Amino acid sequence: MENNIGIVGYGCYIPKYRITVEEIARIWGADADSIKNSILVHEKSVPGLDEDTITISVEAGKNALLRAGIDPKKIGAIYIGSESHPYAVKPSGTVVAEALGMGPNISTADTEFACRAGTTSMYICMGLVKSDMVKYGMAIGADTAQSKPGDALEYTASAGGAAFIIGQNGIIAQIEGWNSYVTDTPDFWRRERQPYPSHGGRFTGEPAYFKHVISASKGLMEEIGTKPSDYDYAAFHSPNGKFPLKAGRDLGFSPEQLKDGMIVRKIGNTYSASSMLALGAILDIAKPDQRILVTSYGSGAGADSFSLKVTDKIEEKRALAPLVNYYVNKKRAIDYGTYIKLIQAL
Repeated sequence: MENNIGIVGYGCYIPKYRITVEEIARIWGADADSIKNSILVHEKSVPGLDEDTITISVEAGKNALLRAGIDPKKIGAIYIGSESHPYAVKPSGTVVAEALGMGPNISTADTEFACRAGTTSMYICMGLVKSDMVKYGMAIGADTAQSKPGDALEYTASAGGAAFIIGQNGIIAQIEGWNSYVTDTPDFWRRERQPYPSHGGRFTGEPAYFKHVISASKGLMEEIGTKPSDYDYAAFHSPNGKFPLKAGRDLGFSPEQLKDGMIVRKIGNTYSASSMLALGAILDIAKPDQRILVTSYGSGAGADSFSLKVTDKIEEKRALAPLVNYYVNKKRAIDYGTYIKLIQAL
């Protein structure tokens, strides 16, 4: 399943505002230490008044183009995965494509599959590039995640985006193989005209997240003949800080292989961008010939798993755009009142 197809450019963006677990817990009279121990998240990112999925996608896309070093008009497809598109009926893709300077002769659509939508966009772009229908495709995962005030999700639902340009020339990370695993498992949902999602509580773990992440990852490794020890890094969708650690342990990965992608602790769960931002953080430090396994997860439910091998072109392209940690560390603390003002503006 080896292919001359891969990532030729990547870019990320995370809003600067942060609210801590302690500040949210203070409002609801909850035990902050107990919550932090249960989710392994310290604070989360919050979008500004002028930020939404579209603006986040534009910033991530700009950075991806800088690293790819290509004319945006050479991109023949752009797909944006999110569960918080600003419009119920009006694409995000057309706005982002025009803002990035792409031409009108382009394929675009918005995708939605909970937190898996970004990697689903990668799948689409891979197919278009591999079939020679387009030279390059841009896949974006971006979200300004919703959470009902006082709900458990409020401690982690955050904002951020990542963009990956898929092509066959100038590859910085070859996509060696891929695999998906989906079932009808309704662990998380939001019906039309409802402002906040509902979820199945503990049900979202064993029959949902773990079953799909582990099945997709195992299936990929079996198909291409690899094992956990063949990888230098692994990243999994991170609804909190505990789930990816357990999934990695159950699959046979060590904490050392996972630690560089565990940015969830500092920015929360960026939903469609979660596994893609983790991959971006790893590409920021990975060396040529190192291997990465990354697996997304989306409620409803499904997971996409990819095996990547870093090429020597990473060294020349990495410094052409801000690293993920630049955005992680560029932060401004806010109180709960400011937080509510910001998220209600979305």
